[in-house]
Parts: sequence; structure tokens; C-alpha cells
Amino acid sequence: MDEFIDFLQWPAMLVTLTAAYLIGSKRAERRVFGFCTFILSNVLWIVWGIHDEAWALIALQTALMVTNIRGIFKNEST
Repeated sequence: MDEFIDFLQWPAMLVTLTAAYLIGSKRAERRVFGFCTFILSNVLWIVWGIHDEAWALIALQTALMVTNIRGIFKNEST
């Protein structure tokens, strides 16, 4: 299981990059999907951070998740 968690940082990085690409879209639907993708990356980073006891990373990802949730609501209102 430890090897799987160690490997998790690579999919987390790819999901984060994909989300960043989607956020740059002119279409609101894609931006919302980008924020949802960012939330998935936040969860992946938190899981990895718990395993490695990276408490600052966990705090950062939690705060970023809140901003991503806010981004979803801000996009739906435009």
C-alpha cells in the first residue's frame, strides 16, 4: 500500500495540470469542470500528504479546495 500512496503524487500532479488547463477555458462549463478536477487533485494531494505527514501541504490543499468550491459557485452565477 505504501508504494501505491508514493505513486499517487504523479496522478495528482497530472490531474492538477489538467485542471489548470480547463480553468483557462472561455466556456463556463469547462471552467466548472476544471474546478471539480482541482477538487479531485486536492483530495489526491491530501491523501498523499497524510501518508507522508506533510501537514503544511494538507492545510494548503484544504484551503485551495475551499477556493475551488467558491469558484464553482462564482461560475454558475455568471
